[in-house]
Amino acid sequence: MTSHKVIVSGISGRYAVALFDLALEAKALEAVESDLAKLKAMLEESADLRTLVSSPLYSRKQQSDAITKVASAGDLSGLTNKFLGVLAVNRRLGALSAILADFDKLAAEHRGEVTAEVISARALTKKQLGDLEKKLKLAIGRDVAIDASVDESLLGGLKVKVGSRMVDSSLKTKLDNLAIAMKGVQ
Repeated sequence: MTSHKVIVSGISGRYAVALFDLALEAKALEAVESDLAKLKAMLEESADLRTLVSSPLYSRKQQSDAITKVASAGDLSGLTNKFLGVLAVNRRLGALSAILADFDKLAAEHRGEVTAEVISARALTKKQLGDLEKKLKLAIGRDVAIDASVDESLLGGLKVKVGSRMVDSSLKTKLDNLAIAMKGVQ
């Protein structure tokens, strides 16, 4: 076990560490990272796939057969394919999203990066993500990997979390704070 493992925990952490170690050992880290990025995109795009991995109504065999087809369709590497099979057999596909997130943390740590969780009201453009990445790198002094997501309830602005530090410049929070301040004025 390397010191990287302290940044992840629980079931998802154990599986992510196992896959990470296997990928390092097989000198296939980049291939597995690429596979997992494809898998993450597939999960985001397909409600059926999300249901397949999270529903207890599917048997092990059904999940295993279906995830094998997904891996084949995504042209995923042998290591990633086997890993998904193990998740299906062990009934752990429900933890797949968390495993993907934990693997990303391990890979970023391995590269000397920190991960910034960025939540915006609308999807950021590549240019906006690049500019934000540069600003965060200057502020933190390390390379930054951005994990971007969208929460339309923010109305505008961003929430950025790096480690235990959080910057919330969302319009929703500003309006909430204004409402709290206005209540004190009455």
